[in-house]
Amino acid sequence: MSEAIANPEDKAQPIPDFKRPGDGENVISGEIPNPFDIPLADLNPVSARLFSEDKQWDYFKRLRAEDPVHFNQTELAGRYWSLTGYDEIKQVDSDHHNFSSAHGITLGFPIDAELPEGALNVSMFIAMDPPTHDVQRKTVSPVVAPSNLANLEGLIRQRTQSVLDSVPLNQPFDWVELVSIELTTQMLATLFDFPFEDRRKLTRWSDVATAVPGAGIVDSEEQRRAELIECLQYFTQLWEERKVNPGSDLVSMLAHGEETHDMQPLEFLGNLILLIVGGNDTTRNSMTGGVYALNQFSSEFAKLKSNPALIPNMVAEIIRWQTPLAYMRRTANHDIELGGKAIKAGDQLLMWYVSGNRDETAFERPNDLVIDRPNA
Repeated sequence: MSEAIANPEDKAQPIPDFKRPGDGENVISGEIPNPFDIPLADLNPVSARLFSEDKQWDYFKRLRAEDPVHFNQTELAGRYWSLTGYDEIKQVDSDHHNFSSAHGITLGFPIDAELPEGALNVSMFIAMDPPTHDVQRKTVSPVVAPSNLANLEGLIRQRTQSVLDSVPLNQPFDWVELVSIELTTQMLATLFDFPFEDRRKLTRWSDVATAVPGAGIVDSEEQRRAELIECLQYFTQLWEERKVNPGSDLVSMLAHGEETHDMQPLEFLGNLILLIVGGNDTTRNSMTGGVYALNQFSSEFAKLKSNPALIPNMVAEIIRWQTPLAYMRRTANHDIELGGKAIKAGDQLLMWYVSGNRDETAFERPNDLVIDRPNA
């Protein structure tokens, strides 16, 4: 890696707290209103409370029906659009010429705005456009290629059995903590060849990376920054070790990849966060959502038990039904029309996968889990 990471003493420097777009700009106080009683122009699904109370569905239902390319504007984020229909999301998601990932993949500050002091501006290959995205992704893709996962199947089965055997019988327990988090963290540690005794650091860093200060994970932006620097320092030590003694793990692949071996520290951190969150957060959410869904739709569970060959299709359907990643962002490269709306260059577009995967025009019975769904 080019240059050493930030001086550890930087952690002691006071970092001014600041709000990021979405961190309280759309606060809903009191009872959450019925979205059909709100003027359409005032609807804004960017609200943590909507999701924490599972009240987002009718908001998206109305937007899909009446305004699938919906405009909002706030002081911190500037102009942005919520895409809620399946077709509009698919169009933007697949068009890197007109809609770029390079300015960020979550709602952020306007692209011409000066970042607040203390903000970490990290780069990651998911926030890049082809061909750079494809080249960097290719560096780490062998570790999750079907052939390598087949080699890990025995270990995955062994650890799954061990984790399930450890849960208490005939009494309530926390499935997320004892199964979803533990199993995904064990396997993520394996992919990184990360010290197994420290594996829960991966869980913590994943939570911190996606946390909103003051919402229960970290208290301030300063704490969030300090913990992410700790993550970078830990992995930098692993990087130096793997430069000398490489293995077949993700860190070794990044350290020796032709396009990644000279990454700047913040780019390394960005890709670490991507791999940690992608391997931990979304996986545990799908695992948890799948168990919940099979309990909600008992006939589908019975269908699965009678025909285990449905498992591969069921996995795809669980991802559709659960949608572990609520949205991603693109930025318009130039003025363009989308869904009859005039999008301006620099506008942010939020592709609400959680809404598109429940689009009534794309899926029959979209709110139901159907494990043999033909278009899961």
